[in-house]
Amino acid sequence: MSDLLDGGVEAAAGLAVYGADAVDKEAPASTRAALVADGVPGKLAAKDPTLWGPEAEEEAKIRLGWIDTFKRSRELLPQLAELRAELGDLDHVVLAGMGGSSLAPEVIARTLGRSLTVLDTTDPHQVGAALRERLDRTVVVVASKSGSTVETDSHRRAYWQAFLDAGLTEAEAGRHFVVVTDPGSPLEATAAQMGAHVVLADPEVGGRYSALTAFGLVPSALAGVAVADLLDEADEFARSLAGDTDNPGLALGAALGTAATVGRDKVALVSDGTGIEGLGDWIEQLVAESTGKSGIGILPVVVEAPESPGATGDDVLTVTTGGACPPGTVPGGGVRPHLAVNGPLGAQFLVWEYATAVAGRVLGIDPFDQPNVTESKDNTNRLLAAGLPTETPAFSEGAVEVYGGTGGTLAEVLRGLVDGVVGDGYLAVMAYLDRFGDAAAADVRPLLAAASGRPVTFGWGPRFLHSTGQYHKGGPQVGSYLQITGAVTDDLPVPGKPYSFGTLQAAQAAGDREALAGRDRPLVRLHLTDRAAGVAQLLDAVRNLRG
Repeated sequence: MSDLLDGGVEAAAGLAVYGADAVDKEAPASTRAALVADGVPGKLAAKDPTLWGPEAEEEAKIRLGWIDTFKRSRELLPQLAELRAELGDLDHVVLAGMGGSSLAPEVIARTLGRSLTVLDTTDPHQVGAALRERLDRTVVVVASKSGSTVETDSHRRAYWQAFLDAGLTEAEAGRHFVVVTDPGSPLEATAAQMGAHVVLADPEVGGRYSALTAFGLVPSALAGVAVADLLDEADEFARSLAGDTDNPGLALGAALGTAATVGRDKVALVSDGTGIEGLGDWIEQLVAESTGKSGIGILPVVVEAPESPGATGDDVLTVTTGGACPPGTVPGGGVRPHLAVNGPLGAQFLVWEYATAVAGRVLGIDPFDQPNVTESKDNTNRLLAAGLPTETPAFSEGAVEVYGGTGGTLAEVLRGLVDGVVGDGYLAVMAYLDRFGDAAAADVRPLLAAASGRPVTFGWGPRFLHSTGQYHKGGPQVGSYLQITGAVTDDLPVPGKPYSFGTLQAAQAAGDREALAGRDRPLVRLHLTDRAAGVAQLLDAVRNLRG
């Protein structure tokens, strides 16, 4: 492992990247020097769409607005102040959005200590719990770039019906909605019909790069965040983007690309505990969806804490993130990272976006498309129309039904799955559950990482479909997959649709299974007939794998 203390530091506007030089030196020739020789820093700062090759040029022409979107976003500030005043006592903010429409606002609210309910699920238990919380004081931010996201449309329908059922007129219900979408999207027209407030987003910024657009700023501002501070931090940092030196974004992007090309294509993201909460989840989507295609890519692995298993490995680049941690061993965990990225949140968003675009150049891929994301969506729509498949478990054990794998017990199936993760492989856990009510399911990730000694990711479904789902299908085909589903005890209809939230969730899980099975990768599904008992049973079984 490179010694972070000897790896140098690249800093600008309060943001510092430590260790990048040492990573760059691991390649036969300097990646950074090649990028500078090709004029990449200046071209990227000038929004040159040719940087990723002719096949990517058309997409890049309309996806480089993130480089300076923070300047245009200042025009939103008076509108947001007026909107917050107009909403008055509607101070319980619910964000209905997926992927790029939800991850950045969640990081902003958590980091700055503001209350924001993020609804990025189709689990009926989680949706139902949100609907029962302070409905009379709720404003729902419905955020979708395309305006056709099925999860977000379902949330909108559910809240609209809930307001009407509470006795509001349609005009009164409309006051409880703020719609964020691109100009001309179907959702813009729907918002007008509802009488909802509308804030239009920057159309030249893709979803996962949209942290500093209306998608990130509207829900954050309504939750009480002083979003102008984020724009100030990005603005100050942006002055470094065109430079060949003193450019942290270039240093980070070159290091990410170099590591991937020399066999370290998994990035463990570890919070250093210095004030920024949940940034790894946002970086995960940005990096996985941007680079995981054409059989290559960088796999982010979000690690719970410095002491958690999975932060290191021969094919892992260990990166700590935070607000102000000095380089070296991370307190509490003894982790000595390859890279440390420290600085204010607004600058963090911009440095990772820039670095991801640079890494895409190094890897030779288009960092702005997501060619495999629609596969699971198409499968879901087909299953909703034709009906869910009839499946029979290989066996049942306690509160767990087992589908797939090898063995006659839960322990044997899990052992076979873990032992099958070899070479440069990884294990992805995909939980179609309530990420609050069933939060204990996430404890399986570090346990599996300890049992396998390999990188293990954890994603809540369908949230991860808008994130690592692209990497699963388009990236290196070395993954093994554990899908967890759960019994629905209190389903909810999707108003105006012939299906419920439970059916939609089941169709999304089944559609993703089809997409993965078509790639002939190891796949085990565990269905929990009793969620609490099943989660406890699963955790016990995985703990015993270490014995």
